[in-house]
Amino acid sequence: MSNHDNSPIFPDSYVGENSSEYDNSIWMERNQKKTAIMCLQYLYDEKLDRVGNAGKLNEKKYLIADLGCGTGFSSEILVDEGHRVIGVDILMDMLSKAKSKKKLLEKEKNLELILADINYLPLKHNSIDHIISISAYNFIIHGKSVLGDISKTVNNTAKYLKKILKPNGRVVIEFYPKNNKELDIFISSFNDNGFDGFMVKKDSNQKSGQTFLLLKKR
Repeated sequence: MSNHDNSPIFPDSYVGENSSEYDNSIWMERNQKKTAIMCLQYLYDEKLDRVGNAGKLNEKKYLIADLGCGTGFSSEILVDEGHRVIGVDILMDMLSKAKSKKKLLEKEKNLELILADINYLPLKHNSIDHIISISAYNFIIHGKSVLGDISKTVNNTAKYLKKILKPNGRVVIEFYPKNNKELDIFISSFNDNGFDGFMVKKDSNQKSGQTFLLLKKR
């Protein structure tokens, strides 16, 4: 189910028959896996190396939290690349399909799946090397229309992401802000709560549409 501009509606577009459509879509699988590969490349981005506390990633394999993992397309890629992954999603309809994929993985033990809200992650402080989130992060403000509530949510979530990350932890978020104001709110939440970084867009003048935030724990 989608709205008038064909963008997905949360959670309607991801439950029931829609979750099966999503999981069976060849285009969706290709797109999500391609984006996961891009996120991994951004994780090692040379420009990000120079942000804040300068330094490259020394290891090749990490414990990565995949926030909003959906049916597991992105988690598959991360595990195939040798990482250990904690996939988190709030929708059981999506997570159940990720669990089916997990059984088919050669390194099944390298993927743990958790039913949880990105805003309230059941993860220990200083336990995650890096975080990746694909097409899901802006859903953390679902159901909130008052600016104060939105600001509180994004700031509290950014603070908690910093807490669960190990020193020098990195975050790559791919999401779709609706407009300039929403984008600025998300960027500010990280800048104000312990992260350095920058934004990547195909069209730097376009504030809506596909956006990547490349961040490093301060």
